[in-house]
Amino acid sequence: MNPLLSVTEFGQSIWFDYIRRNLLVSGELDRLIREDGLRGMTSNPAIFQKAIAGSTDLSVKRGASGHAYYWAAGGC
Repeated sequence: MNPLLSVTEFGQSIWFDYIRRNLLVSGELDRLIREDGLRGMTSNPAIFQKAIAGSTDLSVKRGASGHAYYWAAGGC
């Protein structure tokens, strides 16, 4: 048994403190949910902003709204 899945027996859950678009498009996020029991994701807002600003994953012009980033990232 995957040891990450066993934490639910203790009322705990696995969260990922790393958000990148390539997790979505590569299928890695789906795998983390299915195989490792990932239950949530979070990021420090300052780190998240730095990741967006320094990434070529999003094709949104500088100064665009958060709404534009959401849809460029494949919004739900």
